[in-house]
Amino acid sequence: MAPGALPQERQLVFVYGTLKRGEKNHHWLEGASWQGEAELSGVLLHDLGPFPMAVIGKGTAIGEVYGVEEHGLARLDELEGYPRLYDRQMLSLNDGRQAWVYLGRLRQVRHAPLVVGGSWHATKT
Repeated sequence: MAPGALPQERQLVFVYGTLKRGEKNHHWLEGASWQGEAELSGVLLHDLGPFPMAVIGKGTAIGEVYGVEEHGLARLDELEGYPRLYDRQMLSLNDGRQAWVYLGRLRQVRHAPLVVGGSWHATKT
């Protein structure tokens, strides 16, 4: 298998908040394969306090990519409240890879500030 290639049963997921390494929900990705960092254009990242939310817009989010199995994706759907809280869409990352991304709705972020630079961290400096 080529470097960076995924077994057929794994799908890519782009994460930009509490699922990233060092964040409180990263353990939900146990068993997932690290596929590197990535950028996603066409979204705006908003800071909702304990977590961020990306929505379609003219911006870029910086995050991490993981290869997850079907049961792992189902677990992430549970965590993210899909489809009630977040929608899950297959989008093209800036490097050309296709990945699932959890997106919010504009009405959910209308009073939340934008994340400057597109990279969210729970601990602000």
